[in-house]
Formats: sequence, C-alpha cells, structure tokens
Amino acid sequence: MKIDLHKIPIRKVVVGYKDSAEEGVVAYGGKLDIRPKYQREFVYKEKQRDAVIETVKKGFPLNVMYWMIRDDGGYEVLDGQQRTISIGQYVNGDFSLDNRFFHNLTKEEQDKILDYELMIYLCEGTDKERIDWFTVINTYGEKVNEQEIRNAVYTGPWLSDAKLKFSKSNCAAYLLANDGGQLVSGSPIRQDYLETALFWINGGKIEDYMAKHQHDSNANELWKYFQNVIAWVRATFPNYRHEMNSVQWGALYNQFKDAKLNAGILEGEIKELMQDEDVTKKSGIYPYVLTRDEKFLNIRAFTDKQKREAYERQNSICPKCKKTYEFEEMEADHIKLWSEGGKTITENCQMLCIDDHREKSGK
Repeated sequence: MKIDLHKIPIRKVVVGYKDSAEEGVVAYGGKLDIRPKYQREFVYKEKQRDAVIETVKKGFPLNVMYWMIRDDGGYEVLDGQQRTISIGQYVNGDFSLDNRFFHNLTKEEQDKILDYELMIYLCEGTDKERIDWFTVINTYGEKVNEQEIRNAVYTGPWLSDAKLKFSKSNCAAYLLANDGGQLVSGSPIRQDYLETALFWINGGKIEDYMAKHQHDSNANELWKYFQNVIAWVRATFPNYRHEMNSVQWGALYNQFKDAKLNAGILEGEIKELMQDEDVTKKSGIYPYVLTRDEKFLNIRAFTDKQKREAYERQNSICPKCKKTYEFEEMEADHIKLWSEGGKTITENCQMLCIDDHREKSGK
C-alpha cells in the first residue's frame, strides 16, 4: 500500500460539506466520502465532539487521519470520520461551543480554525490492503466491530439496502423488534441488528450469506425472514419479559416454526420457571421450554459446603459403585433430578465418583 502524508487546511476540507441521513456525508468539493458504506453512523458524544473543536481552536495537533484514494479520483475517509464530521458540523453551524456558533466568532477566530492544517495520509492500494489497514488503524478509540469489518468487505447494492433496513437510527428492524418489548439487544448504528439477523438466517455463517448476496439488488429476503421471526416470537410468547432481548430467536424459529405450540401452556411453564431459584439464567427458559435442554438454564450448582457435608455423610463412599474416593475425585449430584422437582439443597445432594456421575448425567 502506498501512503503519503499531506497537510490540508480545514477551509478546503469543509467546502461542499453535506450531511444526509440517506446519502451519507460528503465534503472537499464533493470529492470526499466521509462516511463510506462500511463505516458506522456518527457516534461521538457531545464531550468528544467539543474536544475536537477545542483542539483546533487552540492550535493543538489532532491525530492523523487516513483517506483512501478511489479509482475515480475521489477519496473516502478510512479513519477520522468522527473528527471530520465534528469539524464540518461546527463550521456548518450545527452546534455551538461555549454558547458561540462558528458565525458568532470574529473573522480572526474563524480564519484560525479554517487555516488549521489537518494531517492526512492519502492511501492507495487493493481492496484487501484497504480492509487490512482499516482493521489495523481502528484498534483504538471507537473501535470497529466484526460486522463493520464485514461491511467493508461485502459492499454493494445488497449492503446499501440492508443498512437502510437494519442499521439506521429508528430503522424498520429496530421499530419492529421493539414494538411491544425489545427482542433484539444492541444498537442498529453499531450494526447489532444487522449482525443478529444475519446470524439467525444462516446459522451463524454470516460471511457466507453476505458473500452469496453481495451483488443482489436488495436485502428483501433477509428483511422478510426477520419479520417472520419477530411475528413468530410475538405469537408464541405474547407475554413480554425483558429477558427476551438476549434470546437467539432465529435458531428457535428455524427449528420450531412449523411445530404446533400452545402459547398458554408455554406461558404457564415459563411463569413457574421464572420463580424457580435454581434457574440462574432466566433468558434460557425460552429455549428450554422448546428444547428441554437444561444447559440453557444454568441450574444452580451445589456449594462447596453442601458438597463437603454430603461427602462426610457418605464416609467418602460413592453410593453407586460403593468404592471410596478422595473429595476431589467426586462430583456433586442431585439425588432427585432437578427436572423431576429435585432442588439444589443439602438434603438432595450426593457425591458420586466422576465416572458414575457422568454416566448418570449422560455427559
């Protein structure tokens, strides 16, 4: 990759600055794409944004920025999006600092800002080099996440449409999943909703799905699937609880969408399990009532005190094989299975040798 350092004054960078929710953010006479498709939406907090302007006003150095030179002669911001937008917004009059907008400053103060030179590396390279460099330089600050890096790789019409549906503030996916209670955790602008939908539809193989559909004209298949999942969840579990926002609904929908389920019976069982102190992972109740796999529940383990009491009570003998073992050679076991109503209490604890315990539990 070829990288050259340039000093470009702010007055040149902000020429033609335009921020559009749908079309992105451009500047530098329309030649600079400040927010390429793979970049996240503006996420600087007010304090961070103000700190950028204070730095410029005082003439202190900002961290270097990186622009990628495109094949058409234009540029796109590889790193420095949020600093550039902060500057563009301030000069554009979108916010004030210390109760003074840019237009309230004296001409001398304005010129000091506009003449400030930004240190910008102009980079040329292949797509792979661009992605590798994008990953390296974003290992600090507002760190990029895995889905943002995937977006950088699989740009195209499919991604543009998917981001409209899943990655904008108050996008369609966010409004749908939060109408009646939040069913998906995270933030659309941090790509959490897009990543979740992709994880659900292709069994966790996100890259495979994005590669297959990269050049599709739209993301309607993913959007329709997401709608179906949410509709199924609302119908199957109509009584909303906040624990539902961390459930992997896609996997359950894929497996049980055609099953005949009684929402009333399921709700009765969920209500009972929610009150069971042995169930330490309440969100796991939803996959459990469908799969009957206790691993989802994180059943409360016996304490060291309970284990020691059982061990001493048994005189170090495994009640199954009748052999004597050291404490460390045994594991705690529910005498009456939890699934049959056995509680995690001292009276229901026994110590089995490792082989007998794993045979009983099917491990």
